[in-house]
Amino acid sequence: MLNAGKALKVSIYISEGSTHHGVATYSSILDFLFYRGVSGATAMKGIAGFGADHHMHTSRSVEISDRLPLKIEFIESREKVGELLGKLEELVGTGMIEVQETTVAKPAQKTKPKYDVPPAHLKIEGKAQMMRIYIGEADRWRDKPLHTALMEAMRANDIAGVTVYRGILGYGAHRRLHKDRALHLSHDSSIMLSAIDSEEKLQAFLPIIEQMVEEGLIVLSNVDVIKYAYRAEGLDQAETGASSPNTPAEGEQRP
Repeated sequence: MLNAGKALKVSIYISEGSTHHGVATYSSILDFLFYRGVSGATAMKGIAGFGADHHMHTSRSVEISDRLPLKIEFIESREKVGELLGKLEELVGTGMIEVQETTVAKPAQKTKPKYDVPPAHLKIEGKAQMMRIYIGEADRWRDKPLHTALMEAMRANDIAGVTVYRGILGYGAHRRLHKDRALHLSHDSSIMLSAIDSEEKLQAFLPIIEQMVEEGLIVLSNVDVIKYAYRAEGLDQAETGASSPNTPAEGEQRP
């Protein structure tokens, strides 16, 4: 981690279109710096310039140039820069590397986690309850899909997590068969929401659900939580929607 005091600022000048082993040079440099633990690096794109070949490169509205100048800059300790220069010279190729003495008045700090102490609901151990809500895909609440509104309401009320499932076949109280077909886009498939939390939290949230679900089924089951793992620093990932197809998003459970 970079500390306050004397340091070196490294500036690397390359062309935007230059490559290293078939990969954009700037990308290779940033990857190298990242995985070697450099505190931070910035790539900046020029709008005009020339290099050792004395060819003028400019950016025009009618011309998209891939030879514009790029500058990558980072600040590190003298020892760290010494470790990196050899590989950087190889990556830069015909580009230029500039090293300057500088003073770090205040080093950047890592962003603090959203919660210094994880909320209590992130640690569920032993006895808990599972709530399942069965509704139709076409059901709505205040001009919004009901399953979306229920999920948002659970999040707003600090329910530990909820997963929404779309049924492929089923029927309800009206005995109508709902089937998901490959060439038929049904908007009335069965929807199930599954959430696990403490009995106190789910019971307190139950009146809200009863107001929102006009027609459907709500069931509660006692469960034993064997393991509920989480990463406290990754709480914001849920807001980006980033999760792999086979991995639950942050806060989801798989029954």
